[in-house]
Amino acid sequence: MSKESKRREALVYHAKPTPGKIKIVPTKKYASQRDLALAYSPGVAEPCLEIEKDKENVYKYTTKGNLVAVISNGTAVLGLGNIGPEASKPVMEGKGLLFKIFADIDVFDIEVDTENVDEFIETVKNIAPTFGGINLEDIKAPEAFEIERRLKEELDIPVMHDDQHGTAIISAAALLNALELAEKDIKEVKIVVSGAGAAAISCTRLYQAFGAKRENIVMLDSKGVIRDDRDNLTSQKAEFATNRKIDTLDEAMVDADVFVGLSMADIVTPDMLKVMATNPIVFAMANPNPEIGYQLALDTRDDIIMATGRSDHPNQVNNVLGFPFIFRGALDVRATKINEAMKMAAVKALSKLAKEPVPEQVNIAYGETRLTFGKDYIIPKPFDPRLIAEVPPAVAKAAMESGVAKEPIEDWERYQNSLLERLGSDNKLVRLLLNRARTNPKKVVFAEADQLDVLKAAQIVYEEGVAIPVLLGRRDTILELMTEIEFDESNVLIIDPKSDEELDRKNKYADSYWKRHERNGVTKYSARKIMRERNYFAAMMVKQGDADALISGYSRSYPSVVKPMLELIGMSKGVSRIATTNVMMTQRGPLFLSDTAININPSSKDLAKITQMTSNAAKMFGIEPVMAMVSYSNFGSSENETAEKVRNAVEYLHRTYPDMIVDGELQADFALNSEMLQDIFPFSRLAGRKVNTLIFPNLESANITYKLLKELNKAESIGPIMMGLRKPAHILQLGASVDEIVNMTAIAVIDAQEREKRKQKK
Repeated sequence: MSKESKRREALVYHAKPTPGKIKIVPTKKYASQRDLALAYSPGVAEPCLEIEKDKENVYKYTTKGNLVAVISNGTAVLGLGNIGPEASKPVMEGKGLLFKIFADIDVFDIEVDTENVDEFIETVKNIAPTFGGINLEDIKAPEAFEIERRLKEELDIPVMHDDQHGTAIISAAALLNALELAEKDIKEVKIVVSGAGAAAISCTRLYQAFGAKRENIVMLDSKGVIRDDRDNLTSQKAEFATNRKIDTLDEAMVDADVFVGLSMADIVTPDMLKVMATNPIVFAMANPNPEIGYQLALDTRDDIIMATGRSDHPNQVNNVLGFPFIFRGALDVRATKINEAMKMAAVKALSKLAKEPVPEQVNIAYGETRLTFGKDYIIPKPFDPRLIAEVPPAVAKAAMESGVAKEPIEDWERYQNSLLERLGSDNKLVRLLLNRARTNPKKVVFAEADQLDVLKAAQIVYEEGVAIPVLLGRRDTILELMTEIEFDESNVLIIDPKSDEELDRKNKYADSYWKRHERNGVTKYSARKIMRERNYFAAMMVKQGDADALISGYSRSYPSVVKPMLELIGMSKGVSRIATTNVMMTQRGPLFLSDTAININPSSKDLAKITQMTSNAAKMFGIEPVMAMVSYSNFGSSENETAEKVRNAVEYLHRTYPDMIVDGELQADFALNSEMLQDIFPFSRLAGRKVNTLIFPNLESANITYKLLKELNKAESIGPIMMGLRKPAHILQLGASVDEIVNMTAIAVIDAQEREKRKQKK
């Protein structure tokens, strides 16, 4: 795309369809006159009086506790310089957008038309009662230092100048990890800092807090090396003045271990890199163009660890990794300030997170085969969903421990879950499943292991201890893919059913299959031929006890995969039909939907069985099922046979399983709206309860519903989960994502665990 095209695209983005990037959305009802009377006069007087009695009540009755002001005077906007308050507004709105989408923090952007320090401070102090925190932005140095210092001293809410501390926190996390990879001690490394503005000063101070020695640091500004014999140094520059008799960047780079650039493009040359120490660390963070080009740096030194401020290269030092989550943690404990302990806690949390296994959705978002801690991945990616659950708790704990928290957190697990729920990322159930699977991992056969996504899922469950994978498919293809994604195959069983190496096992399985089907037209030859087909081979492994569970269906149609399972594994005792359920991760919590894949038009008896199996499946997840059998009618309002079969199924369940929490037939809105159900049908067994399971009258309605939820509401789906088979065999949707395969593997492991427990009880 040409420069002019990019310019035009940016302008259209900000102008259309509505100018700007943020808006105010009501959080209360406003449809009626009664609503408006509560929202404003006369109802609003009551919270006003409560706040007058105790100012702390402002957090109870208003948005203050989740509201941050992003404030600038436009004197140092990005790389554009002093462009004024109006011209800075798009940037401040953008900051507000990032606060909201990454940490669910509401923002008012405020542009102040003054360059006078006292006037600016007075303005912020006068409007501070509105806000729970103040984010200072794009204010030039040295005024930025004085403004932040005084506001921190004179206000009792968190204040942070992100240009200083955001870059410092993210780069410090990257530096700690880079030093670990380079096997160097921060107390001993020689550091060169190019730039002496607010960000550079703050970065260097934070590095010192983690152990960097002042005598090992050389800082440069536009005039060269900042030496202690230079005149007219600001107090901030004087703090890092060196007594070394050097003047230029070329001289400073000799034997340097670390270069931190917050200055201007292309000031570092290949020759400068060549004279640095072994395993040099180079953070070229000038934007939009770094102090040295990324590829040029890599071509110059193959031992370099490189980071930039750009998103098109690995290791982007991006402030969005910090400020939303730091303010989130500070707001949630009502911190009176953001202090050094809180900033250092954020650094440690980010550093630690980069060393943990990366969710597949992050790999997909960044077009990576597999991100792992190393030279090309020393800090987390901005769209890593774990940031919201890891960084704010670390900041909040530090605020509590350092004595600046007015509202301490007691239940950390609950707090972490609330953070995930803020962004519709309620992965609590998934985390519980994975943790439960890890307690007793089982051997799971992956029948399509020569498919990249299936193999990546197998790698994840293997590395995280969720399951013991057995990989079926062409051995050469699997090994090639394993090399590509750095999956160590040394302890993983790989089986190619068509290979000569598996002839004995294949013949043993074939003979067993033949003896069972010899009077059904199956010959020994045809049995041996069919065992070359991986789904039959996988099913026989589970049937014979050579594996505990199987996963298949990624690349084949559902019926073709179900057939071998039914033939070889069969249905559980007392089950006349198998069925499936999907668990949808919705904003209201997990919601089970049945039957989503097998029974096209089940009878009332079939529906009852499906409901019974779904109840057991929900309990396997640790959820007490509250089940609505849905239809287009409510409790006999239609005499049509489709409604009647649902009604008959409910009557059977009420008679046979009186303790089961189930009712119907019910329309879906009544099932999901407990208040409406209580008002209109108070006699229902579901009245006053939160329904978490929907049983549909036919496959068409169930399948359409779950796919609509998945696509329109972006609800994560686990399933379809197979119910009614004698042993654990779970079938994927065609083209399932890596995360879906991982989740289904955890289900298969838990399914095997539950069956093992039941067997031991007998």
